[in-house]
Amino acid sequence: MTKIPYRLLLIIPGVLAVLGGAAISAQDKYTVQVPGGLAFSEFRGYEDWQTVAVSKTEAVINVILANPVAIDAYRAGVPGNGKPFPDGSKMAKIHWNPKKLKTFPTATVPASLHDVDFMVKDSKRFADSGGWGWAAFKYVAASDTFTPFTLADQPPQGNDAKCGRACHTIAKAQDYVFTAYGKR
Repeated sequence: MTKIPYRLLLIIPGVLAVLGGAAISAQDKYTVQVPGGLAFSEFRGYEDWQTVAVSKTEAVINVILANPVAIDAYRAGVPGNGKPFPDGSKMAKIHWNPKKLKTFPTATVPASLHDVDFMVKDSKRFADSGGWGWAAFKYVAASDTFTPFTLADQPPQGNDAKCGRACHTIAKAQDYVFTAYGKR
């Protein structure tokens, strides 16, 4: 029988703890990218952006957020004034699965995270898609990770920053933006 040196026995648990911790730690969402498209990291800090509006479908509850560049444009009347959003405008749309609030059953509130979508205005980078780039990332609760949407998802998303153009074309007159800035 082979004897394991005492020093090695002291080192092994530490190595296993480090490796095990790395295996179970949550993904850094800012490392995820749509192949050939936008990266989650381009929207760092979106969690703190101002709310544009909220909406609800049968499937999900949505909050639409915008960075200060887009908020300033909204406040100046864009897109209702016929002007486009300026380059640097960014928006995020967070989707949650809904649930009824136990203490107030007529209220529907967010339950689990479903996905996060992004759009950014960059007229040079996205000249062939109305000046906007899009990305959609689904949330995988079991692993606490995000993955890019694919053509198999609903709605289907291509692997480039033009994935949102097909849906947003119907809002071309509003610079491809569906959501108006809610009165405050």
